[in-house]
Amino acid sequence: MISLLSRFKLAWRLALRELRGGLRGFYIFLACIALGTAAIAAVNSVSTSLTDSIAAEGQTILAGDVRFELNNREANAEELSFLKGLGQVSVSSGLRSMARMLDGSDQTLVEVKAVDDAYPLYGALDAKPSAPIATLLENNGAVAAPLLLDRLGLAVGDEILLGKARVKVTAALENEPDALSDGFGLAPRLMISRDTLAASGLVQTGSLVEYSYKVRMDNPQRGLRGLRERAEREFPNAGWSIRMSDRAAPALSENINRFSQFLTLVGLTALIVGGVGVANAVRAFLDSKRTTIATFKCLGAPASVVAMIYFIQILLIASTGIVVGLVIGAATPFLASGYLVELLPVASRATIYPWALGLAALFGLLTTLAFAILPLGHAREVPATALFREQSFEPRRLPSWPYVVAAGAVLAALAALAFFSAQDQRIAGIFLGSIAFAFIVLRAVAVLVSAIARRSPRVNSPALRLAIGNIHRPGALTPSVVLSLGLGLTLLVTLTLIDGNLRRELTGSMPERAPNFFFVDVQSADLEGFRSLLKQQSPDAKIIEVPMLRGRIMAFNGEDVNQRNVPPAGRWVLRGDRGITYAKNQPENSTLTDGKWWTPDYDGEPLVSFSAQEAGELGLKIGDTVTVNVLGRNVTARIANFRKVEWESLSINFVMVFSPNTFRGAPHAWLATLGDPDATPQQEAAVLKAVTNAYPTITSVRVKDALEVIDKLVGQLATAIRAAASVALVASVLVLAGALAAGNRARTHDAVVLKTLGATRAMLVRTFAYEYLMLGAATAIFALASGGLAAWYVVSQVMKLPSVFLPNVAVITLVTALVLTVGIGLAGTWRILGQKAAPVLREL
Repeated sequence: MISLLSRFKLAWRLALRELRGGLRGFYIFLACIALGTAAIAAVNSVSTSLTDSIAAEGQTILAGDVRFELNNREANAEELSFLKGLGQVSVSSGLRSMARMLDGSDQTLVEVKAVDDAYPLYGALDAKPSAPIATLLENNGAVAAPLLLDRLGLAVGDEILLGKARVKVTAALENEPDALSDGFGLAPRLMISRDTLAASGLVQTGSLVEYSYKVRMDNPQRGLRGLRERAEREFPNAGWSIRMSDRAAPALSENINRFSQFLTLVGLTALIVGGVGVANAVRAFLDSKRTTIATFKCLGAPASVVAMIYFIQILLIASTGIVVGLVIGAATPFLASGYLVELLPVASRATIYPWALGLAALFGLLTTLAFAILPLGHAREVPATALFREQSFEPRRLPSWPYVVAAGAVLAALAALAFFSAQDQRIAGIFLGSIAFAFIVLRAVAVLVSAIARRSPRVNSPALRLAIGNIHRPGALTPSVVLSLGLGLTLLVTLTLIDGNLRRELTGSMPERAPNFFFVDVQSADLEGFRSLLKQQSPDAKIIEVPMLRGRIMAFNGEDVNQRNVPPAGRWVLRGDRGITYAKNQPENSTLTDGKWWTPDYDGEPLVSFSAQEAGELGLKIGDTVTVNVLGRNVTARIANFRKVEWESLSINFVMVFSPNTFRGAPHAWLATLGDPDATPQQEAAVLKAVTNAYPTITSVRVKDALEVIDKLVGQLATAIRAAASVALVASVLVLAGALAAGNRARTHDAVVLKTLGATRAMLVRTFAYEYLMLGAATAIFALASGGLAAWYVVSQVMKLPSVFLPNVAVITLVTALVLTVGIGLAGTWRILGQKAAPVLREL
């Protein structure tokens, strides 16, 4: 033990003395570790900042301590009495409708929110001009989002029509405290009073209206405890959704966590790619220290002390890179808070997050060790005779087994950390398997490229012949270049193809197949006249009408859905209310995959047809029962069949289609679509105007407008994803630069010898350019193949959308790879071409 301690003290002293010479050769090492660590620390710090802010402002986000939501019906007297017994209650109603100009010249879809005088129970509504909400909404007043004013060319003081009511815009909405908890909206907000909503005539039998009952308690901590169980026990058939202030926006928090996990994995990719740079830098550094290592051994230093010296140096340098990365990661929430407030209206709670920084530091340390141990093992075996001869340090075999075992153990620890720290461990497992597979395949690609170069026919051009030789010779840059650029470009290709296919569906083939309009809240009494109007306006259009109800899934086979362990992919079906319908015949845009459809005159036990994909995700089978709460009544139906649903068509689709006898006598409205692929924007505008003026209570949704909103969101998400992927690409570029720098010593020898034999600088430039062109092209081909395969799997198998290969992505990838390899390669070797021959020749 004393001997080991003495050796460590000696190694520590020698390591510090040798570091006085500076960090030359380790700048790429530092940059790789700092970049990867910073990415992971920043992503987790910002994610924690957002989720903490949402949790801390739960009362304001929810506008209450607890919120009870009912669809298509108001709370009855008994339920309302229960709610008032909990504390102060504020009631609001939400629905979509059409806002029209007084002369009928223009109209637009709006998200209507009708509130009472108690709103908001927490937080404040900001409007311009500022006034109490009750004052702004009295006498059919309305507060409108600026976007609504812009679309209709309105100003504060102007009047519009909402249903049958004439409302006056009294203020422009600047901040709605509970906007996050209300969820995503396709249209601008129009806030009115509940009295104005009643006067508008928009709420009729079967109208799609969401009623929210928000409660402010005197003692929330005690009152919320066990409230959900109590409410469900006393009102088992209420069918309400209950949300507490500690989870005011669960969907948003979950999406932030998922996106954070994705970005963390991208950051880990950058760190692992940087690990290759670590290995290159350590190998090159130890190669330059061959004489020093041999001197230590000649003076009697044990091999363990030599390995310990450089292990200490590597840890110290890695710690510097990790600290730099942590500083960047810790500062990111403060720098991003101003930008994030514009996207998410929550107050910034940026601070230092030790857990996020600790996780990033651990990732950085494990990555350093995983990629530095093997080169250290080789350094331990440098013979003392290396002092007397000059040769390249390029080991051709693995070091002794303890180093191999140690490297494997650290890699396993790195994988375990990534797996167990992930929110979705299945995705983390797929990621780790993909990274391991990519390393193996990239190594195989490097071997294949070298083999092809070795077996290529002799060419007449000396420059090209030398370039081909450089690809397969001992110590070639081929493995480093292919590995460094391969992962970064593959990730970039994958994400770009996914984004391109999504945009293609949204702006290309999907709109061609989608209907032009959705019409919601068509009353049964208006159905015939509404149909006649559509046929008059668009004689060649296809019109589809289906009954429409709303229901919440309560149980499967009598088991409460809240007690089931549902995979993330299927949770959306159980979240909130779902649109449901009934039909005698099988819908035309679906195909049965299992079971049989009921007969048109079926009148037995209630049956339901379930979407096959969602049923599989929920673990359902033919014969299982589904309990749905509709209008405060639980209805249980048996699954008769599964359907393959074409969601991407944007036509009328439902997860559940019931047999007609299930809802016999239940009040409901109708949902209709109008499809005319040849309709011009002017014709669509005429249809919209005619329907809105004739039936002001019918909500008309123009599909292209909705797609534009979604496309904008996809674009913002894609920008964030590309920015994250660029981190991995930057790491790849750093590793590439490091690999080229590590090979400069051998390149200098080659250049001097060739120039001595008569080669010109122009020929050497061509040689290096040809080599980098071939390596860049080989890497680009691999990235296109592997990235294309990964994107196809995500788009076609996960998203269930048509996947195509986009040629422009191929061109951009190829150009990027060639520019990086040739540009960085020539920049790194330009200095070599000017080396004087004599000093180099004396060392050979």
